[in-house]
Amino acid sequence: MPSRKFADGEVVRGRWPGSSLYYEVEILSHDSHSQLYTVKYKDGTELELKESDIKPLTSFRQRKSGSTSSSPSRRRGSRSRSRSRSPGRPPRSSRRSASASHQADIKEMRKEVLEVKLTPLVLKPFGNSISRYNGEPERTERDGLPHRNTEEKFHLSEESSYIPTQHSLRPRREEIKLKDIDSKEENIVATKGSTLLKTSEGPATQTKDLEFGGVPGVFLIMLGLPAFLFLLLLLCKQKEPSLLNFPPPLPALPDLWETRVFGVYLLWFFLQALFYLLPIGKVVEGMPLTDGRRLKYRLNGFYAFLLSAAAVGAAAYWGAELLYVYWHFLQLALAALAFAAGLSAYLAVRAAGAPPAALAPASSGNAIYDFFIGRELNPRIGTFDLKYFCELRPGLIGWVVVNLVMLLAEMKIQNRATPSLAMILVNSFQLLYVLDALWNEEALLTTMDITHDGFGFMLAFGDLVWVPFIYSFQAFYLVNHPNEVSWPMASLIIALKLCGYVIFRCANSQKNAFRKNPNDPKLAHLKTIHTSTGKNLLVSGWWGFVRHPNYLGDLIMALAWSLPCGFKHILPYFYVIYFAVLLVHREARDERHCRRKYGLAWEQYRQRVPYRIVPFVY
Repeated sequence: MPSRKFADGEVVRGRWPGSSLYYEVEILSHDSHSQLYTVKYKDGTELELKESDIKPLTSFRQRKSGSTSSSPSRRRGSRSRSRSRSPGRPPRSSRRSASASHQADIKEMRKEVLEVKLTPLVLKPFGNSISRYNGEPERTERDGLPHRNTEEKFHLSEESSYIPTQHSLRPRREEIKLKDIDSKEENIVATKGSTLLKTSEGPATQTKDLEFGGVPGVFLIMLGLPAFLFLLLLLCKQKEPSLLNFPPPLPALPDLWETRVFGVYLLWFFLQALFYLLPIGKVVEGMPLTDGRRLKYRLNGFYAFLLSAAAVGAAAYWGAELLYVYWHFLQLALAALAFAAGLSAYLAVRAAGAPPAALAPASSGNAIYDFFIGRELNPRIGTFDLKYFCELRPGLIGWVVVNLVMLLAEMKIQNRATPSLAMILVNSFQLLYVLDALWNEEALLTTMDITHDGFGFMLAFGDLVWVPFIYSFQAFYLVNHPNEVSWPMASLIIALKLCGYVIFRCANSQKNAFRKNPNDPKLAHLKTIHTSTGKNLLVSGWWGFVRHPNYLGDLIMALAWSLPCGFKHILPYFYVIYFAVLLVHREARDERHCRRKYGLAWEQYRQRVPYRIVPFVY
């Protein structure tokens, strides 16, 4: 690991991004992985700089008075030199030694304190911070330009006032020219559509840490998660599931793959694609891209759900056997996995020719890592957005259909005239969750999935395989492992579910309202911490209770989904355990990102809101 050159708190010179000018900065911190220094300029702006863009103060010491390279015309107050040579003027060498008083003037002038007028270039970052619908990232912020003084004056001592010719500080009579140059420089940088952190530094992925354990980690995830999913489903189908018998016996290949089942899955996928293309629902703009463009999205997910319900009802009315989904559940899971893998391969091939502006901030340039995380940010076929479509349509709506099939299977296998109370609770709770997501579909456009991560195996597998076949795990478990729930216990579980839902929905609604219109009079009571980026961090309301109140609500709801299954086995609680691990990972990633982005303001925020997800847990 390379050693750092500058220490925290050291005062040095830092190059202003997009220019060749160096200004006095203070070292705040150093990232050993990216080798970037977080520095603070005198106007309060905090940026990340490479070590090559930082110089010690000693490298800017003023030259000695005897240096022949010093140009008197660059010194303020040096009016004795004429702009044209007089024929009667003695040679330069004689002039240099002719007047001792002139030498004294020069020496006095070198001691003069230079007054520098610093008007730094400030660009408005594109977009808000990210906040996943299910609580993924980030902090709730306010758009706007950073608060700064239009003119900040400070003095440079004699020791540090010298700047090389290409970085020379102009006297006041050239101030108009300086403003013109700064204005042109600002326009050039702004047209590139990048923030200050990315200006003239190349893609951010070159210095960003890889998540999920890097290339080895994502490789193991792509191999391990599908296998683990099938082992869980096989274990759940056993009459007496036991972790001591793990792994369960594997079925024959015909029991895992059938071409007809794959055709059924394709039919469902393309039916959802047809509903997505219907010209119903309002069209909204997404978050600004790095080039300033805003993609358009049609919000018709809720209508797609209603049409899907009508289609399933019509199929059952005309004699379709809905229990076909239960009898071929493992085959459907494998069909979904095969489709997700094929889709990921297509996305990787098409992303190879994508322009740099179309690449996701999370992409790295490594083929294996980008196959997992996704290389292209918004892959589209015409106006059909593949990532946005897969996020809420085939998997999420399919989850509700799977739950309905499990309810019918329970009645069939257990010879019940009506479904059990436990099955009704699981179906109702999860139906409410899906409807909430579809009704608030626009909130998806600000999540990390849409704005940061590319579309690769991670999202394809998660949306098309993991959601419909793991999130429905409680209903699948109850088919062969019934559990009778008393009405008093059911009342407590319902109260717990509603408590989690109120926290989840109110926290997300407050966050989305603040992002949409920070100046709304209804939000005037909320307290914030201003950051050097120009955005504010909420420190009151739901977001002053814990740092991630939506995560807390999500965890409470996940527990309510599992409680109707009883306590005979840990399998129904797999989702709660998995989700807790997932949210802790998200919180840690959010913490690293915000500490780097907001610097000292984030430390103040942590002091104001010390609890992370659960109260009294730091």
